[in-house]
Amino acid sequence: MQPGEAVSIVAAQRSFYESGATREVAWRVEQLKLLRNTVSDHRHEIVAALKEDLGRPVYEAYVADVATTLMNAEQAIYRLREWSRPRRAHTPSYLFPAISMVVAEPLGVALIIGPWNYPMELVLSPLIAAMAAGNCAVLKPSELAPATSAVVTRMMSETFDPSYVKVVEGGPEVSRELLEQTFDHILYTGSSIIGKLVMEAAAKNLTPVTLELGGKSPCIVEPDAMSKACARRIAWGKYFNAGQTCIAPDYLLVHRSVKDELLARMAGVITDFYGPDPKSSPDFGRIVNERHFDRLSALLEGDIVVGGDTDRDSLYIAPTVIDNVTEDHPAMAEEIFGPILPVIAYDSLDEALELVRRRPKPLAFYLFTRDREVQRRVLAGTTSGGVCVNDTMVYYSNTSLPFGGVGMSGFGRYHGRFGFETFSNPRAVMKRTNLFDIYLRYPPYIKASGLIHRIIRFIT
Repeated sequence: MQPGEAVSIVAAQRSFYESGATREVAWRVEQLKLLRNTVSDHRHEIVAALKEDLGRPVYEAYVADVATTLMNAEQAIYRLREWSRPRRAHTPSYLFPAISMVVAEPLGVALIIGPWNYPMELVLSPLIAAMAAGNCAVLKPSELAPATSAVVTRMMSETFDPSYVKVVEGGPEVSRELLEQTFDHILYTGSSIIGKLVMEAAAKNLTPVTLELGGKSPCIVEPDAMSKACARRIAWGKYFNAGQTCIAPDYLLVHRSVKDELLARMAGVITDFYGPDPKSSPDFGRIVNERHFDRLSALLEGDIVVGGDTDRDSLYIAPTVIDNVTEDHPAMAEEIFGPILPVIAYDSLDEALELVRRRPKPLAFYLFTRDREVQRRVLAGTTSGGVCVNDTMVYYSNTSLPFGGVGMSGFGRYHGRFGFETFSNPRAVMKRTNLFDIYLRYPPYIKASGLIHRIIRFIT
């Protein structure tokens, strides 16, 4: 994007939106089908680009970016007419005869700023929600995943009029220029530091925002949950995409009585997954760049019981487990966003929950236990964007569940109908008849003050 071009991009999209073209539900469905088809047609290019940017294994690239995007598109195509249908609302008796309803109308022009860790899905899934709601959209993929950004740009430019969907590539200066424009909604996925800057910029135009951030998502393991399946699910969630996932388990809280057994099982599972040398495994990814490699390498201290190996030239950090971690360990200071799992032992569930509550509210929360009373206590005693019991990360794939954070992990929701509503204005509509009128509501009120007071007392 050339300096100053953002003004003309947004102006063109606003003109397209005001033409009314996006209002028709049938038209939106056709556009969603075009998006679904272009993602399917370019799936091999997408997988190759993710391999180039992140060393992403083919299976992970297809599942996390291609398949998830296609699922979101399919649901929107299938459900859009239902979502768009006006919803009847209750009408109080004193307004009879009247009809009340809520009508979802588009907001206008949306800005979607994506991250580098899932550089296609976390741009296109919000786009699906914006399109389903009838908006135009400007997309800003991450410059830290240039190969994937190029594929997204090519797909969108080949498929859509840029006045409807436009991809803008570039670095932070491009994001700053876009944020100076007046949008009708902004959805940002990334770090809380940049999220604050996005919100600050949006506030100047009173633009509503959805912030999908991150945080240190805890994983609690109770004694009754101990099994190889428990170890597999934790390791899979932690080391998928080399740990560069906003909902990955960030630290492990395990009951002291089963800690050694769990860590032994996890060591075996990591070998099962990636072999004796994960560096040579085709199923283990790489760190996105040298800056993040150096940041993560600085966390590799303490009682490393699994992994710890690094290679800066290939941006490789082994799947790592660090035992006997305390709250002042560097790995507990901020979201790790890499293949390093710190482990803290606890003696009582209250102790574990108190540690979680001392920290900012996380995006995800994981609990392993079969005890329903423990599940109830944990759900009642903690707050997070989402919860998954006896597994990790898979709740994200359910497009019927809302996805988003709380507190420092963000706010706002998307996926399925929740995304449609995020990018819609729930417009209140009431229709009344002109066949007759009740004159008691009009001045001069003295004529019917006693009757009015009796009516008010009756209806309230």
